[in-house]
Amino acid sequence: MALVGLVVVSHSRALAEAAVELSLQMVHGTRPEIVVAAGTPEGGFGTDATQVADAVRAADRGAGVVVLMDLGSAVLSAEFAMDLVEDANAILVAAPFVEGLLAATVRAATGGTREEVADEARAALGPKLAALGPDFPADEEPPEKPGEVPWAADAETRVTLPNASGLHARPAALLVAEAGRFDAEVRLRCHGVEGGASSPIALATLNARKGDEVWIGARGPQATDAVAALESLISNGFGESTGTPEATVAAPAGPQGVSPGRVVGVARLMAAPLVDPPAEARPLESQLPGEKTRLKTALEEVAVGYEARAASSTDEAAQIMLATATLARDPELLQSAQALIDALGVGAATAMWRAANDVVARLKAAGGLLAERTTDITDIRDRVVCHLTGRPMPGLPDSGEPFVLVAHDLAPSDTAALERERCLGIVTAGGGPTSHTSVLARSMGIPAVVGFRDALTIPDGAEVLVDGTSGEVVVSPDETQRAGACTAPSPLEPLSAPGKTRDGVSVPLLANVGSVAEAQAAARAGAEGIGLFRTEICFLNADVEPDPEQQFIIYRDALAQFSERRVVVRTLDAGSDKPMPFLTIPGEGNPALGVRGYRTAARRPGVLARQLEAMARASRESGAETWVMAPMISTPAEAAEFAGLARAAGLGTVGVMVEIPSAALQAEEILSEVDFVSIGTNDLAQYAMATDRQASGLGGLQDPWQPAVLRLLGMVGRAGRLAGKPVGVCGEAAADPALAAVLVGLGVTSLSMALRALEPVRRALARVTVEDCRRAAEAALASSGPAAAREEVFRVLEMR
Repeated sequence: MALVGLVVVSHSRALAEAAVELSLQMVHGTRPEIVVAAGTPEGGFGTDATQVADAVRAADRGAGVVVLMDLGSAVLSAEFAMDLVEDANAILVAAPFVEGLLAATVRAATGGTREEVADEARAALGPKLAALGPDFPADEEPPEKPGEVPWAADAETRVTLPNASGLHARPAALLVAEAGRFDAEVRLRCHGVEGGASSPIALATLNARKGDEVWIGARGPQATDAVAALESLISNGFGESTGTPEATVAAPAGPQGVSPGRVVGVARLMAAPLVDPPAEARPLESQLPGEKTRLKTALEEVAVGYEARAASSTDEAAQIMLATATLARDPELLQSAQALIDALGVGAATAMWRAANDVVARLKAAGGLLAERTTDITDIRDRVVCHLTGRPMPGLPDSGEPFVLVAHDLAPSDTAALERERCLGIVTAGGGPTSHTSVLARSMGIPAVVGFRDALTIPDGAEVLVDGTSGEVVVSPDETQRAGACTAPSPLEPLSAPGKTRDGVSVPLLANVGSVAEAQAAARAGAEGIGLFRTEICFLNADVEPDPEQQFIIYRDALAQFSERRVVVRTLDAGSDKPMPFLTIPGEGNPALGVRGYRTAARRPGVLARQLEAMARASRESGAETWVMAPMISTPAEAAEFAGLARAAGLGTVGVMVEIPSAALQAEEILSEVDFVSIGTNDLAQYAMATDRQASGLGGLQDPWQPAVLRLLGMVGRAGRLAGKPVGVCGEAAADPALAAVLVGLGVTSLSMALRALEPVRRALARVTVEDCRRAAEAALASSGPAAAREEVFRVLEMR
């Protein structure tokens, strides 16, 4: 069935897109076609009749179009557009712009006719007038109409509304969608006001608040079923928090333990982010140039702040912080905000707020990996606005005792500023298992649970238990639940002996590092070597290629920490979420599938050549057993090409990373060209399962225990055995003690991981034989899913 289309006409594209985004939050399931006709072709403020006419044609899928306008010339442009569209099946409505669009979107999504959608939009101010108008104050019931005949229902019930915010737009939209599933006419009543369940506006006009009793009635063939369904929907709070945390916070579908450990501590909530535009006086025209200068200075100081945090952070945190500093220096962001100062005559803080929100809206519309960058942009916005207005910076709580950090999600600057000695655990409402928060929590050894939707209902100061393995979160745990949980940060446990199986087969346990400081820490932790030295840290914040002499010094000092031991150095892994202005493509549509890793050498071959020369020189002077590998290799031809370049530079042991399914499928051919391979399980899972590493709610598909991912690993392991060449793993999978045994069974010969995983993995391998590992691998490969694979592996290893 074709749905009525909507056209949104506004002077401001940012305003129109924000209104559309808000309205679509109310729709669950099929969405109507909504086309924006806003702003001038040059990106300024205004309306264009030709653009509106094109939008009307695009939005009409056979059921007609309803056009909503903001003001003034928008109306004139829409009227003129009707003359340009032959036989236009469209209605122009004088509805309130935002409220009308929201109401029209919901009614169109539920199959309303063109006239019904238009009527719903026109009535959109009803709830606001009912709540604020003089005729019917919110706390009084309107008088009953004389002679009114009560509506007769075939089935009815009464239910108490539990939602803290009452029957607002979102639950009203859910009621409309649920009622539409049944062959029945459904009505609701509260405060003596009655409304049909096909209209979100009518339902919102009921002015039902938390604790109010709502009558539900229905008539028709499925009246009883409809009443029961709506009663259940309301009594369960529409899936929202009711504002009263229980002793145990129930974990809805989605929460995941992403960093192991079980801790109990005091919950501290993140300071609330900025949610309202800054309040600042409108500057005089003569002050506008000064506001533009103030804005530029604030952005630069925020960028410098990110860099300062990077200097004292671990590898992952430093990379993220430096990348965010680059975003803060994005000239487009500055120019967009300065243009608003000129165009609207607003202050620097207001301009920054609007410009950043426009970027956020565009990133969300793009979806995928780009949508995950909205947290970074919002963090930059808030820090700039606070700097300009003198407000306290939102961020980490100040606690005199170890605490469990509770937040919606963590911005890069917040995660980088965490102190392992103070933060016991992390609970966030957003995030996924390979998001920045998760990766950093694992590298720091902080137990963490992400995707816990009820996180923000945990009271500040309450005692909370966090299990970063199972994903369990409990407020006010009892003594039984507390048993075995840590109440203080656990120290790093160094590697006590070389890695090997119970029957004496060596499995070197190596460290993932990205700086000289992390290489020093790895040496102190007893790592047998470095299995992944990420060289991007030297490049992330550079507008131009770093000087080869500077590169040489960093590489030499890091390699020297492991003289006469193995250090695997990865060449520049630029692109995707690590853009580098001098090398990658700005604004690339899908950077995770674009020019990244080794592919950047095709654009700038000299960058790779100079890096290899610096690595070879550092290898000679450090005394380390240096291996070099390239990321994002897709074909045997690329592997051969890289091997030739590396050997010509004087590097003797050359390998490549297996991160793409095509590389795993051609592992035998690739190993005929190189000396070793190392598997990056994070990216291999991302590409094999078509799942963005940063996405929330897709943790099951991002799980390295997925049999499809394990089968790819098994192909690489078999190729390594046939060729007699080493196969390493340097992704997150290597840090899982149970999965480590499976990897060995699949043919992996070394494991590289975060420092805190070294000793737990050693102990796990010391309890099993190689034959145990092979049987565990066979069981995992034959399993139907990640949970079944884990269960089978645990069963097999316990049978020893």
